[in-house]
Amino acid sequence: MRSGIRRSQHRRRAVHAAKVVASLLLAAGWFATPRAETAPSAALATRAASGGASAPLAQLRAAGSGTYRYWGFDVYQASLWVEPGFESALLARQRYALELQYLRAFKGRDIAQRSLDEMRRLDAIPDAQARNWLEAMQAAFPDVAAGDRLLGVHLPGRGAQFFHNGRLTAEIADAGFARLFFGIWLSEQTSAPRLRAALFGPLLASSR
Repeated sequence: MRSGIRRSQHRRRAVHAAKVVASLLLAAGWFATPRAETAPSAALATRAASGGASAPLAQLRAAGSGTYRYWGFDVYQASLWVEPGFESALLARQRYALELQYLRAFKGRDIAQRSLDEMRRLDAIPDAQARNWLEAMQAAFPDVAAGDRLLGVHLPGRGAQFFHNGRLTAEIADAGFARLFFGIWLSEQTSAPRLRAALFGPLLASSR
């Protein structure tokens, strides 16, 4: 009887521990395993065609998108928007936008910290610069709830603008920051190459 009780207690503790670990990883995770889509979702295509896209996307078209999952949880849907004639090999020279539609709630400070961690994977960033960029991202990224959208617009030679549900939250006037921030998803050195392929979709193949 006692051994059965102990086994039951161990199982409950193991399940609880697994849930805690999953919650922590999910809360800290900017990336997840993408369910790749090589074409824009029907909803995105309809929104763009009908003129329902927000002002920053008005002159852009949907390229590719993918839904992210982490430990079996849907996290967000990412979509890339580009101008006609976009070339994936010339990111620094072109205007484009990356949109994340969140499917769960996250703290803005966690999004900012995870972004900085990923940027530092791509290149060395002096500590003082890292602190400045983290502070700027914390101002740009509010807490999000399921259904919220965060949009980053790459401004070639200038930096990046950020929007929350269509409202401008910040502009970071630093081309070096923009290169590394969007590189989290679009650089050849990204930690999620399948994600990159899903976002570029057929554009990636046509640029080779």
